[in-house]
Amino acid sequence: MDFSIPDKVRDLVRRVRELLEREVYPLETRLATEGFRALKPALEEKRALARAASLFAPPLPAAYGGLGLTLEEFAHVSEALGRSPIGHYVLNCQAPDIGNMELLLQHGTEAQRERFLRPLARGEVRSCFAMTEPEFPGSNPTWLGTRAVRDGADYVIDGHKWFTSSADGAAFAVVMAVTDPGADAHLRASMLIVPCDTPGFEIERNLPVMGEPGEDYASHAEVRLRACRVPQANRIGDEGAGFVLAQERLGPGRIHHCMRWIGICERAFELLCERAARRELSPGKPLGTRGAVQEWIAESRAEIRASRLMVLETAWKIDREGAYAAREEIALIKFFVAGVLQRVLDRAIQVHGALGLTDLLPLAWWYRHERAARIYDGPDEVHKTSVAKRILRGYGLEVQG
Repeated sequence: MDFSIPDKVRDLVRRVRELLEREVYPLETRLATEGFRALKPALEEKRALARAASLFAPPLPAAYGGLGLTLEEFAHVSEALGRSPIGHYVLNCQAPDIGNMELLLQHGTEAQRERFLRPLARGEVRSCFAMTEPEFPGSNPTWLGTRAVRDGADYVIDGHKWFTSSADGAAFAVVMAVTDPGADAHLRASMLIVPCDTPGFEIERNLPVMGEPGEDYASHAEVRLRACRVPQANRIGDEGAGFVLAQERLGPGRIHHCMRWIGICERAFELLCERAARRELSPGKPLGTRGAVQEWIAESRAEIRASRLMVLETAWKIDREGAYAAREEIALIKFFVAGVLQRVLDRAIQVHGALGLTDLLPLAWWYRHERAARIYDGPDEVHKTSVAKRILRGYGLEVQG
């Protein structure tokens, strides 16, 4: 296992960081104070710069305008992009779009790729992913109330979704719906592409989260599907394959998330250290002379480095053996890195004092938005339980429930 960074990736990371520092960091305060929609014209200008610099959509194949990076290679780029709340968006590899791109690339039909993937890869449209429902726990993706019933050459969909991130302004949704309620729990659902202008697809509201109403890409919508009709040709993969496809989508998706979180940690750590070295409590007594602050610095450095190695090992294994073989590693990084993210951000805010609570720095924005890291894609407790059960099985103990 060799984690040395290839020269091409090292150069790519350098160019990404230069673009962020020069063009993107100056927009961050506006994002926090004015909202995403006000920032869109400036972001489109930055996206044009990324295209011109051949940095756009790095995980996608060259045939779709990307750089064809492996998951392990993209992990390094994702870390660099994570240093800004809008880094991934500028390079068109933001969630949930990148997950939908990978899904269509691997399992979509040629017609689906032409109609939905290519505009998405070019950054001309956005998409969303509708799985979570308010009536059922998101920790159990086999338990869904949304139904899709065959009617001639179509499906008619009825259901209620929420936390459909980025639905506001999206061109289409990938919807998880039960197509065979009598089948085994893991074979009941399918994934269907639903254009957001389809009659019956209605955004009821953007859910207010942590004091922010949400808008455009930075939104989490509650959605109703009422007799929403789409052709069966809009189904991704086989009927009943929704759960399997969702798990495939989540494997690389968690690498993207975790490396983004590590990028956040690195920038927060740099801010923490700069503050500790320069802020004086009294003449000649910087914060960094305090034992507690020194402990925070040492613990953060160790936790960030451990996180990076764990995630790179997981990406290495997915690239070689697939997401199913790496399911234990995927669960481990999800809860471990999410916890590190919380601790590092909290320490950085504490060292900055009142300044850390303002939107003059990106710390408070991340603290609000990334608390969800321990909940979405399955809460920490579910991942810890699944790992523990798998480990105990090796000792002859079958844990039920």
